[in-house]
Order: sequence, then structure tokens, then C-alpha cells
Amino acid sequence: MSGRRALARSHRRRPVRRALLIAVGLLTLVTIVLAVVVSAFIGGLAHRYDAGRTVIDSPFPTGARPSASGGAMNVLLIGSDSRARLDPDHDGAAGGRADVLMLAHLSADRRQVSLISILRDSWVDVPGHGTAKINAAYSWGGVALTVQTVEQLLDVRVDHVAEMDFAGFAGMTDALGGVTVDSSTAFDAGGHHFTVGPNRMDGDAALAFVRERYAFADADHTRVRNQQAFMRALVQRVVSEDTLTSPGRIRQFVSSSSEYLSVDPGLDFSALVGLGWSLRDFRAAGLATTTLPSAGGGTSDDGQSYVRIDRSAVSSLSIALRSDDVSGWLATHAAG
Repeated sequence: MSGRRALARSHRRRPVRRALLIAVGLLTLVTIVLAVVVSAFIGGLAHRYDAGRTVIDSPFPTGARPSASGGAMNVLLIGSDSRARLDPDHDGAAGGRADVLMLAHLSADRRQVSLISILRDSWVDVPGHGTAKINAAYSWGGVALTVQTVEQLLDVRVDHVAEMDFAGFAGMTDALGGVTVDSSTAFDAGGHHFTVGPNRMDGDAALAFVRERYAFADADHTRVRNQQAFMRALVQRVVSEDTLTSPGRIRQFVSSSSEYLSVDPGLDFSALVGLGWSLRDFRAAGLATTTLPSAGGGTSDDGQSYVRIDRSAVSSLSIALRSDDVSGWLATHAAG
């Protein structure tokens, strides 16, 4: 009798055991399928990124350079305009100019990203050329001289460099389905009217927004603030749930970005994925923007109007960059 009861219990347990095995099998199958899908997706992104980007030849200067920043990372972002091949400032620096210069400082814990804009008319020492506007370095020596000039100015090492043509701003914006940017002033540019406060922008509007400088009394100062506002809006859009849960949108963003992107050889897709993973705890609230401190304007001997650098404030910023305490520096200095 006891044997029949044990047999009955055994039969009752079998469906449970069978169901458990089926569930485990299904979970394993789903995991494998997800892994295949994710691998294919990542592989597709890798192909789009590596096929679209341009690798900068010799992006870093030779000779002595500042020491590496330990766990923190400094990335120089250069925005150039392929259509600007003339010499508007009549200073002999014809050819492309770096009209956007931002140093992105990524804290060692990767929870803070600080974008430091450098005004294009900043009067600095350009190695081998004497004092000049900082954007002339790009014309005279390309990316390498621009990196060398920034490293000398801030006494910090540039770990990576990424250059994007202005047209890329439009492509990225459209790939994300548009961005909403807060404007500090009302103005018209490129056939678009921008109001104070939030402005929903497509690619064409975004390009007009970041390029305009003649509509403002302080010219490049407001343009830099607009560029910072656009970058904040872009980051918020990229890390939003709508974007991160849309594989198609991510693919389009990568394709549109890399089409206009040039990077140093070390910033390949594998490095970019590693960087992205290290920033997994980063949130848009961790993005801070500021402008390299200035001390009014001046006029050179040959008649160029330029922006004076606040040497004391820049020196303290340099210390903050090297000690990975930009947030502390920002707490005591006005953000741009």
C-alpha cells in the first residue's frame, strides 16, 4: 500500500519537474535569442560607426605633453565648418576653422561630465606661431596643433579628440526625432525664430541655432551659451527612455553621427562601448557646462578684436582638472 502511495506521489511530482525543466529551457532559449539579437544589433552599430567615421591622422602633438589624468578622462570636441574656407578675420589663417571648442572632462567615477567651452576668439599662445585667436591653430596645424594649444593653455592632457562638421548637428538632431532646447534669448537665424525658453527643433533649426553669432550684441558669448544649451538638450534626448528603448533610433543616431565624425585612432567602436559602459550610472543631471574664464576684450596690433583670458581663473581651473574636482571649481565660479 505504501508503495502505491509513493508511486502516486512520484507521478504527481513528475509534471512539476517537467514544467520546471520546460521553464528553464524556455528561459535558456530566450536568453540565447536575446544574446543573438543584441550581438547582431551591436555588430550592426559597430559596422555603422566604423564604416562612417573618419580616423584623424596624427591627432596628437609630438614631444613633451602633460601627464595623464589618472582615472579621469579629457576629450577635446571640435566643431568645424567645412564651408568656412575663406579668411574672415584677415589674419592669414585661411582654411577650415575650429568654431566650436569644448573640453569634456569625465570624472573618474564617470558620474560627472563637465563641458568647458573655449571662445573661438580667445587670445592665446599658439605653439610655433605666437599669440593669436585659438581657432587659428586649427588652420595652421590642424587637430594636432589645436590639441597642443589647448594642452598648453590648461596644462592637462587630452586623452581623446573628436571632430564634427557643423552639418552633423543637424543629422544627429533629426535622427533623434528632434530636440527641445532652452534659449536664453529671442532671435532669428536661418529662417527660424527662436523664443526665450523651450524651442522644439529639427536638424535645420538646430544648425541655425548653434551657428548664429551676429544676432547678438556679445556675439560669440551668446553663441557659446546656445551651443551649451544644445548639448544639454542632446544629452537629455540621448539618455531618455524613448531613445534607449528604440533600437531603430539608436542605429540612426549612430549612422548620422559617424557620417560627420572624425576621431583619434584610439576611439574605435570597442573603446566607445567601453566608455559607454563606464558611464552607465551617468544621468543628464550630471552634465555641467561652463566657459573658459575671460577678462574682457582687446585689439591686436594688426587690428583683430579678441577675448582676453582670465589667467588667474584659468590657472585654478587647470588645478581642478588635474585633481578631478571640476564640480568644486564650478561651485565657486559662475557657469557659462
